[in-house]
Amino acid sequence: MVRYQGGPNAGHSIVIDGQRVVLHQIPSGILRGDCSAVGGPGMVVSPTDLVGEIRSLRQAGLFRGTLYLSDRAHVILPWHRIEDAWEEEMRGKTPGGTTLRGIGPAYEDRAGRWGIRLGELARPHLLHERLERLYRVKSHINGEGRELPPIDTVAAELHAAYEELQTYIHPTEPLLWRAIEHGEHVLLEGAQGSLLDIDYGTYPYTTSSHTTVAGAFTGAGLPPRELDSILGITKAYATRVGNGPFPTELFDATGERLRERGGERGATTGRPRRCGWLDLVLLRYAARVNGFTSFAVTKVDVLGGEDEVKVGTAYQARDGTRFTDYPPSVAEDFEKIEPVYETFPSWGEFTPALKDRIRNEGWEALPRELIQYLRYVGEETGVPVSLVSYGAGRDETVEFPPSLPVSRSLTEWSSPSW
Repeated sequence: MVRYQGGPNAGHSIVIDGQRVVLHQIPSGILRGDCSAVGGPGMVVSPTDLVGEIRSLRQAGLFRGTLYLSDRAHVILPWHRIEDAWEEEMRGKTPGGTTLRGIGPAYEDRAGRWGIRLGELARPHLLHERLERLYRVKSHINGEGRELPPIDTVAAELHAAYEELQTYIHPTEPLLWRAIEHGEHVLLEGAQGSLLDIDYGTYPYTTSSHTTVAGAFTGAGLPPRELDSILGITKAYATRVGNGPFPTELFDATGERLRERGGERGATTGRPRRCGWLDLVLLRYAARVNGFTSFAVTKVDVLGGEDEVKVGTAYQARDGTRFTDYPPSVAEDFEKIEPVYETFPSWGEFTPALKDRIRNEGWEALPRELIQYLRYVGEETGVPVSLVSYGAGRDETVEFPPSLPVSRSLTEWSSPSW
C-alpha cells in the first residue's frame, strides 16, 4: 500500500475490533502483517512526528506490516511550520485554512529546488550545507516574534530522527516494480480529496500537492499503464474541513446532526467538519478528472432516520447559466451560484438487527430507499457504486452489484458572464 502525497496535515481514522486508530503519515497497510506500507516520493515527511507515530503504533501492538520510506520524499523542517504560520497571517482576512504543519512551505521548497529529502539525512556534510543555504532563504521570517531555530539545532533534531528512521529509508520505486512483476497487489492511498488538489481543486483553498489520480503516478513512481481500477470514495453526504466553497453546506439542525452522528472532526486537528448534502456537480467533476471505475459510498447509516435526503444536482448562476458537470474554476464565483436540489425519501436507522441482516444476506437487505439513492448516484455520475459502508467496522461494508449507468456527456462548458 503506497501513500503518494501529503504529510501530517491529514489523517485516516480506522476502527479495528472497536479500537479507533488514527494514522497521519504512515500508510494504513501497516496495520496488516502481510502488507508493505510505502511512503512514496510525493510525500512531505516530518521526521520527528513520524518517529512518534511509529513508537505509538508499536506500543499499541499495531505496527504489523513492513514500512518503507522513499529516499526521495521531502522533509518538513521546524522552519516550515514557522513559515506556515507567517504565511497564514499574511493572508489576512481570507486564510487558507492550513493545519500549520508546514506542508505548504515544504512543497514550495520542493518546487523551488531548495528542499531536503529523506535520503540526504544520511550525509551530514551535505545536509549541513543545504540547511545553511535554506536558512538564508528563510531569513525574511526572522523578527517580529518569529525567530528561526539555529541551523545546529535543526541539524541535531534531524540526525536524532534519522537514527530511528534509517532502516526504513530506501529507493521505493524498484520495490513497486518488482511487486507488479511478481503479480502482487499494489494499492495507492491518497491523503485528501479531489477538490483539494492544487490544480483541480477549489484553489486557493486547497492543499499543496496533487490529490487526484494523476498525482498518484508521480507520487508513487508507477507508470500509468499499471493501474487496473480507480475506486472513488465518497460519503453519502458532503463534508469539508477549513475554509473554501461549499455550495450544499447545511447551517441548520440537520447539518449539526450529521456532524454529531458522523463523528465529523478532522483526524489530525480535531476541527469540526462542515456538513451538507451530496453535491453531484463536484462528484461528476471528480469522476471525470480521476476516471473512476466505481464508487464506494460510505456513512449511509448517518443519513438513516432523516425526514428526507437531498442531493445537489446542478448550480444555477445569476445570469441563468446552469452548471451540471463542471464547477466554477474561480473560488469566489461559487458565491454567485445556488444549488438545485433533488429530494429523496430517507431510509430508516441502521439498527443492530438490520446490520446483522446485511451481513447475512448481502446488499439485498439494504433499505429499498437507499438502494434507489445509490442507483441514482451511479446513473447521474456515469460511475457505478460497487461498495457500500454502513458503519466503521471492517464487517460493515457490503458489495453492491454494479448497475449499467446512463452514459452522460458534458452539458455545460461555457463560462458564465459574471
